Amino acid sequence: MEAIRPVPRTLLRDRAYAAIRDAIVAGEIEPGAVVRDAELAERLGLSRAPVREAFSRLVDEGLLESKPQSYTRVTPLVASDVRDAAAVVGAMHELVTRVAVPRLSAADIEAMRAANQRFAAAVGTGDVDGALRADDALHEVLVRVSGNRAAAATVARYTPLIRRLERRRFGEGGSCRSAGLHERLIEACAAGDVAEAVRVTAEIWRGLEELAD
Repeated sequence: MEAIRPVPRTLLRDRAYAAIRDAIVAGEIEPGAVVRDAELAERLGLSRAPVREAFSRLVDEGLLESKPQSYTRVTPLVASDVRDAAAVVGAMHELVTRVAVPRLSAADIEAMRAANQRFAAAVGTGDVDGALRADDALHEVLVRVSGNRAAAATVARYTPLIRRLERRRFGEGGSCRSAGLHERLIEACAAGDVAEAVRVTAEIWRGLEELAD
């Protein structure tokens, strides 16, 4: 029975955080909805403590708002908040692109191409979740190769605010980002053209700022 060990508390907290965050981003828990730790703990099969810790983190990241002794609820979609988040996340992606491009291997470029193929296929079939997962995978290559942990943490913190609006816009029939922009980025990366890769990255994230309008 040596393999059976208690699950670390931090993992339970992280499980609760990821599940609640994803439900908010997907719109399963709608803006303005009140969330209760006891109810979500039961649904997740966890105790209330890790759910409360997840709530605290989600409040800090802007997906929940809380009034002590009164309520905790999902924040409304506020255009200015999304624009601010997109500006910050875009700046981080420009930074990691600048650092990562000279370090990219052939395998990294291939991973980006594969992610863009999945992205294009998902957009073609109207699979919003699949498109966003593929988009994350493509840009994650650059984040990982850059090795900038501060930038990675900032991207992880603020991207859900953007994704929540993206998912709603696309779900309402709005247009999704073009796989062609990704292709331009990949070609610049493959050529080792740092300046062009940064320009395309800026164009991608500027489009997300405009989406908030």
